[in-house]
Amino acid sequence: MCPQRRHFFSAIYNRLQLNPATQPIIITTPICHCDDTESVNAARQQLQEEIYTVLFDMNVPAVCAINQAVLALYAARQTSGIVINVGFQVTSVVPILCGKVMQNVGVEIGLGALQLTAYLSELMHEKGIDFVAMASVRTLKENLCYVAEDYHAELSKNVEASFTVGDEGVFTLSHERFQTGEILFQPELGGVQTMGLHRAVALCIEHCNTSEVGKVADEGWFKNVVLAGGSACLPGLAGRLEKELLQALPSTIAKGLKVLPPPYGSESAWFGAKSISNMSTFPEAWCITKNQFQKYGVNAIRDAALDDN
Repeated sequence: MCPQRRHFFSAIYNRLQLNPATQPIIITTPICHCDDTESVNAARQQLQEEIYTVLFDMNVPAVCAINQAVLALYAARQTSGIVINVGFQVTSVVPILCGKVMQNVGVEIGLGALQLTAYLSELMHEKGIDFVAMASVRTLKENLCYVAEDYHAELSKNVEASFTVGDEGVFTLSHERFQTGEILFQPELGGVQTMGLHRAVALCIEHCNTSEVGKVADEGWFKNVVLAGGSACLPGLAGRLEKELLQALPSTIAKGLKVLPPPYGSESAWFGAKSISNMSTFPEAWCITKNQFQKYGVNAIRDAALDDN
């Protein structure tokens, strides 16, 4: 069953020179969205069941599957807050209360790392800068680009900088450095039809503020805003987003709000998993054991998924 997945996990254990039977494993699950179709949810459920089956067939003693946004929040030493995950094609605004994802008040925008890289390549073409591979553009984005605190003021500055990319040589960028990240706030600059990141986060915060579930908790739980994902590491993004949110939200809601950059860069989810594995309650309170899986089958996975959301 699932030979490709078995080969994948076997390769990992072989590379690490570990016996699968010696310790539990934590795996991340994709971020779910309130507007996901039944087929998408069914495919996600099937994938998770296949992974559990493969791991337990390999004699892994216990498996813990946690939403990657929750792990990023734990890495920031928070259990409640809003995680903004800048993914490959979409950015997800994920509210999390006491470690549980509140799917019904989350927001998603169709803008991610792919669009940022594509927009930078477009700007480079317009300037007559030649490159061979999109991987080179991505490298420039990761090493030279940033988000301006004040976009219009930045346009009048000399921000030219250079970076050497492998065999392609030295590239010099100027305003493209901050124009790339600006489409997170002004998507129309890059021809993307979606709301700006600050508007999506403000909408999510307003939903959380009026949510009946959220009212039973600390009223300021949603004011912890944590960035996650590789492109969320752009310098200046956290400060700019915080500034925009303070301007967009009523002062009664905005008071005390703080936006944190990815606590461990693009590896925040890994560090969140590490913090969980070091807890005294791990693995008992977090994992499905092989015995539970053998006794209850896929129902054990489904029950755990319900508890996690």
